[in-house]
Amino acid sequence: MNTLKIAVTHPRQSWLGGTERYLNHLSAYLAEKGHRVTIICRHHESPPHPDVNFITLKPVGIGVGHRNWRWAKAVERNVAEKEYDVVIGLGRTWSQDIYRLGGGCHRSYYEMVHRVMNHKIKQFLTLSIIKHTLYNAIEKKALSTLFDQKIVCNSKMVKADIQARYRIPESHISVIYNGVDLEHFHPGHRNGKGLKLRRKCGFKDDEFVILFLGNGYKRKGLDLLLPAFRTISKNRPDARLLVVGRDKNINWYKSLGRNLNIQDRTIFIGKQKDVAACYNAADLYVLPTRYDPFANSTLEAMACGLPAVTTRRNGASELIVEGIHGSVIGIDEAELVRQLHYWSVNGRAETAGVNARQLSEKHGIETKMADFYHLIEETCKTKSRWKHNLN
Repeated sequence: MNTLKIAVTHPRQSWLGGTERYLNHLSAYLAEKGHRVTIICRHHESPPHPDVNFITLKPVGIGVGHRNWRWAKAVERNVAEKEYDVVIGLGRTWSQDIYRLGGGCHRSYYEMVHRVMNHKIKQFLTLSIIKHTLYNAIEKKALSTLFDQKIVCNSKMVKADIQARYRIPESHISVIYNGVDLEHFHPGHRNGKGLKLRRKCGFKDDEFVILFLGNGYKRKGLDLLLPAFRTISKNRPDARLLVVGRDKNINWYKSLGRNLNIQDRTIFIGKQKDVAACYNAADLYVLPTRYDPFANSTLEAMACGLPAVTTRRNGASELIVEGIHGSVIGIDEAELVRQLHYWSVNGRAETAGVNARQLSEKHGIETKMADFYHLIEETCKTKSRWKHNLN
């Protein structure tokens, strides 16, 4: 392919966050291929590759939703002026040739998570409605004016969702699962930084450590896991629960742990820079999420040799073969208890962990970048034909 002028849009370029890491991987991959890559954003840190450039757009807006709408309008103006060969949208914008729905369908997030979680916060109700109304409007605008735009979903769950809501033709949608850095997330670190963290937390070598990792505990289902853990720890007193991630209501969850009388077996260590060490300190990964288009942590955990227990509302669950790589459940505490009992039997988690690592090796990040690159090639051909027909 000839050298292309490519724009990748997302409000924030950072080294933390699932979409942000995808932005960095993709931009660096395209720059390595010799293309001229520009990240259009509101804020940025350091470039993921020396040849990647930034354009910062900072329109003023009132509130998060309005600010995002204004930013999408600013992106629209910029891509029209610069005439990029390909525009890849990773955030809430409508001016792109390829639109990756890494966060899934916002309407589904709102219905499954936000409305359930925040129904009592009446003082913020008006502002919340405005924000989500604008987010939905951006999504509708992006998905209702397709032309030759390609949609990338990171799970079949998201694909089915947007097809049902927006009636998008099959030919416009590709499913490309998220990828994982197989060197960084590797079971070989278990006796190194994993063991170091395990001992720092006070866990003994023969104890069974269950890991929960995620920001926003309610959406990720920690309120379901804590009582389920209490139940299984009665039969397996050597079970321990390691909670990683941030939540503004973390003290409420710690209080819940005390009320359940599991405070001496549950460790909260907050946000961690090196999450690979967390996986390597554990024996089983559990994420009873209420909605995740594709939780990267699921694949990262499996790459580190952990079986994963998660819900059908996690797109990453599509990779799991029941009893081989982990388990897939509903949003149901009793079902979660049964699976925790199953995986806490000696030897099961270790055996499945080997299978999980083998599965993850089919989903390395380089493989996924190559899949995306192939889509860019196809998009360029289609766009070229489309422009030719217009002329």
